[in-house]
Amino acid sequence: MDEEINKKEKGIEKKKLNWFLRIITLGDRFSYQDFYDRIKKGFVEFLIVFFGVLVSFSVENQGEEFGDREANIDNLVNLRDEMNDIKVYTQEYIEENKWIRALYQKLYDEWEIKRDSVYVWIDDADGEAYSPLSFYSNYNPFNPPRVVYEAIKLDGTFRFLGSEIGRVVNNIYDGTDLKYLMLNTDREEQVYVDQFEDRIATKWIFDLDFIDLYEMDFFVENRKYIQQDRYLKYNLFKRLGLWTQVSEQLVDYDVTLTKSIRKLDSVIKVKDDEFTIIWWWF
Repeated sequence: MDEEINKKEKGIEKKKLNWFLRIITLGDRFSYQDFYDRIKKGFVEFLIVFFGVLVSFSVENQGEEFGDREANIDNLVNLRDEMNDIKVYTQEYIEENKWIRALYQKLYDEWEIKRDSVYVWIDDADGEAYSPLSFYSNYNPFNPPRVVYEAIKLDGTFRFLGSEIGRVVNNIYDGTDLKYLMLNTDREEQVYVDQFEDRIATKWIFDLDFIDLYEMDFFVENRKYIQQDRYLKYNLFKRLGLWTQVSEQLVDYDVTLTKSIRKLDSVIKVKDDEFTIIWWWF
């Protein structure tokens, strides 16, 4: 009876197995079918874990790429908007430059006119008397906004723009044309301002009884003296030349701005039209 029961039991008794099969045998008997089933189950579990980890890494990687893409689009939009602000600033500066050049060109053209009020003009807006020489020491350095550009450089996302767009952006914010424009409207113009003020401090102060550039009587009473100051007239001539050069640089920079803004607009449109697809690769 016992022998019949043992025959019905599956597998080989553990004590009849070699040492290797004893190690991997669970229970008292070894069955090749059970052994195969355990291997198959373990392999399936391994595949589940392996592909689960693979999918996790794939999703994470796609998420990072999606985040980088979104950051890149935001940077492009913010730069485009700031470039529009720069364009407005540049066009306003162009108008200011035109007004300044016309004002002081008129002063230069009328310099030799024998009229006591040659240096005293009347403002059409309010009817008040003024002299262009009263404000000759003023100058306005060209300094367009660049907050977004500096922020992108600091946070390390500038590299996401790509080489082509990077060159376009860099040319607007740090290009040679802009550097010369900023130099001419700041340090170069200050040279003429310093010469004018030095002329007053080292020459006029010894020749004239009083000096008050905001008093119109001063220009009336000293009209002949000022007309004979060839140094000052030459200073004005040279400064007019600088303003003319600046006007040309401003126009060129404005054209470059327009092209750069159009380029960014086209890139932004392409990126906005793209479909974001997260794919899994097995």
